[in-house]
Amino acid sequence: MRNILCLSTSNYYPFPTRKQNVMNRLTDCNVVYINPAVTYIAPLKDKNANIKSHKEAPIQAMPHIWVYNQPPVIPFYNKRRGINEINQKRLAKYLAGIINSHGFGDDFWIWCYSPTVCDLIAPLAKEIGIDSSKLWKRVIYDCVDRHSAYPGMIDPLVVDEMEEDLARSANTVFATALGLYDRLKAFNENTHLIPNGCNYELFNKAADMEKAGDKTCFGFVGMLQECIDYSCLEALAKEFPESEIKLIGRHLPGVDTSSIEKYKNIEFVGLLPQEELPGRIKDFDVCLNIFANNDLSLDVSPLKFYEYLATGKPVVSTPVPLQVKEYEDCIYIANSADEFVSKCREALAETSDSEKRIERLNRARLCSWDERIKTMREILAW
Repeated sequence: MRNILCLSTSNYYPFPTRKQNVMNRLTDCNVVYINPAVTYIAPLKDKNANIKSHKEAPIQAMPHIWVYNQPPVIPFYNKRRGINEINQKRLAKYLAGIINSHGFGDDFWIWCYSPTVCDLIAPLAKEIGIDSSKLWKRVIYDCVDRHSAYPGMIDPLVVDEMEEDLARSANTVFATALGLYDRLKAFNENTHLIPNGCNYELFNKAADMEKAGDKTCFGFVGMLQECIDYSCLEALAKEFPESEIKLIGRHLPGVDTSSIEKYKNIEFVGLLPQEELPGRIKDFDVCLNIFANNDLSLDVSPLKFYEYLATGKPVVSTPVPLQVKEYEDCIYIANSADEFVSKCREALAETSDSEKRIERLNRARLCSWDERIKTMREILAW
């Protein structure tokens, strides 16, 4: 069996992202899944942040997956490359012990998601006693975001420099969006566009479930973050005061949603286990994909979009991320808040046997995680 050290940017629990969906399906591999680190000052902002979690016993999430927490790191590593180098040297020592405990030796792949890994390979190779060039040949960089576009304590130039160094030296690069692909392809010829996917079998259950209640219901699933276009939700709440607008997902700390909190027909449901989502989406008359037009949104590949398709429900979307334009024949795309409302009216008029619905379901099958993993394995010759 192949051995994989997965250096993730998302905790394995509780919300499944691309990282978990990919690793869960590599059942013929031994996977050590490393949760992202918190900084030493994280508890000052988040009382739930635990800088001692790395001392906890690992969790066997699946027969082939073991989950570990990273030790805490020094902050500002995305502003000062030297700080990142210090953090990665410390991480290398920690990972070497895990690699040894699982008997990986020097026979493992590093599947990573953060530009910071660029400074890990050399010290990790030293810790396990091999040449770093050999270890670089086993590095897969799976790029899911334009990391330098995130707000917060970062220097975009530093982050872009680290990502370039990682991409240039990695064996294989995957990118979830065309903008990411175009950028990374310039650094590594072995770069491939692999968008996000969906758990088709799970979300397709909503296609055959009966709706509860008669009220018109618009629904959104995903994190409430800076890149969401809240003006579309506000316009929808005003135009359909007797409707229900359900927002399912985590409200990220510090994100201002005051513009929509005054509307009684908007419900903040909160984060739900993925298994419960089909039972909630069955009540949606229209699924909402609402991203603001900014640098971060352009290059995202939202899981929710593909999950919406698998339900067969009508989807109304803003024109970003750019990937949605590939589906304009079977969804509704609006370029303004006012047009978003009118497109929602069109979507409500759609019948259950419409050609758009049939096409959404067909396209969703092609976007399943099983199909995405199949393509990745072919590229890697696994």
